[in-house]
Amino acid sequence: MTENTTLIEGISDARLETVVACAGDKKAVDIVILDLREVAQFTDYFVICNGRSNRQVQAICEQIEEKLSQRGVRPLHIEGFEAARWILMDYGDFIVHIFDEEARKFYELERLWRDAPRIEIKG
Repeated sequence: MTENTTLIEGISDARLETVVACAGDKKAVDIVILDLREVAQFTDYFVICNGRSNRQVQAICEQIEEKLSQRGVRPLHIEGFEAARWILMDYGDFIVHIFDEEARKFYELERLWRDAPRIEIKG
């Protein structure tokens, strides 16, 4: 991804661009961004994706953490890494959810937060 390339429609946030690019680089499935600014007070965005195996879920997490850390952005908290069924990466004003396929179907975050607009991801 070059500096002038945007993957996200309608918002300009280099951190979210980095998350989407990293997830894509690690072949994450069905990357979704939900805009929670009007429906929640604890965060602005959810980035949701899944991997096809526990190891892939961990690799997506590691890539995101590494690339954001290089930009000086550190998570407040990461949980679920060892089990790798649902990894939650809390960055304060955005939260990354990385699921395995079964957990994503079970928890259905997109359905639970259906009032939150989806932000278009290009490509």
